[in-house]
Amino acid sequence: YKTSANCVYSQISIGLVSEDRKKVLVGQIEARLRDLLFEKANDMVVEIEALEIMPDHAHLFISADPTESPKRIANQFKGYTSRILWQEFSSLKSRLPKLGSRLYYVGSVGHVSEG
Repeated sequence: YKTSANCVYSQISIGLVSEDRKKVLVGQIEARLRDLLFEKANDMVVEIEALEIMPDHAHLFISADPTESPKRIANQFKGYTSRILWQEFSSLKSRLPKLGSRLYYVGSVGHVSEG
């Protein structure tokens, strides 16, 4: 658990999906995506606790200030990474009309006691 001035919070899970779940997140694109996600997390003061990149999606477990909207965090990751990957990898332009899907997943992670 993490704490702020008046709150105790845990992790959230975010899943980011490629357009039409095409398997494009491999090789150099996967490596660059990993770097970009950590870059953006650092800019947003979000801690990536775990990251798994599959060929058609990325799954992050993050800790973030609970005053930040999970939707905003997911959109920041998606917008930043897709824009840069699109610019750096011209092969993506021919394979996908757009890199990222509007679809994402957000879920809370942690244990809540009854007491």
